[in-house]
Amino acid sequence: MTDIAIVDYGMGNLRSVSKALEHVAPNASVVVTNDPSIVHQAERVVVPGQGAMPNCMRELEARGLRQAVLEAAANKPFLGICIGLQMLFEESEEGHVKGLNILPGKVLHFPASAMTSPDGQKLKVPHMGWNQVHQMMDHPLWKGIADDARFYFVHSYYVQAANEASIAAQTNFPFPFTCAVAKDNIFAVQFHPEKSHDAGLKLLSNFTTWKPSFQH
Repeated sequence: MTDIAIVDYGMGNLRSVSKALEHVAPNASVVVTNDPSIVHQAERVVVPGQGAMPNCMRELEARGLRQAVLEAAANKPFLGICIGLQMLFEESEEGHVKGLNILPGKVLHFPASAMTSPDGQKLKVPHMGWNQVHQMMDHPLWKGIADDARFYFVHSYYVQAANEASIAAQTNFPFPFTCAVAKDNIFAVQFHPEKSHDAGLKLLSNFTTWKPSFQH
């Protein structure tokens, strides 16, 4: 049985995610796969994603992986990264595409009118580079990670979660936005833990041993 399946729908930074998970869980079987049956039988599932949300949703559907991802999000430890976070929501301004509608809320573009830092500097979109992550809840995946630890981001769109109770962390750019969500067996992040050095590796390590107290 596969311990951790990384879903390959042609849009993710799969190699670095796989290598990071193999590093933190050397005894686990980590498989990058586009086979829905392998995703279905895996103990844990990771959904990364980079690029444009409409392309990601189209490829997920075209490869027959949509249902496998929905099932994983419903009943096993599930980690979404970047687009893997955004697709959990109802819809995205990027191409006005529908998401998986697992969590209430939408994905918005950083508004040009708001992109000014407190000292008056114009901020560039995409939001790219290191930024602090302020934890909004106590969660097993934050174990051993300092509040306001820095993680690596690359994105032009951000999640506006409708349910505040699901917000696991926020980041300022320049206003506070949701950068992590958690609900039951789902944890998903806008930043890239696989590119975030010690803090990111710790989060991935926590995921490999996480036993959600409630699953659907």
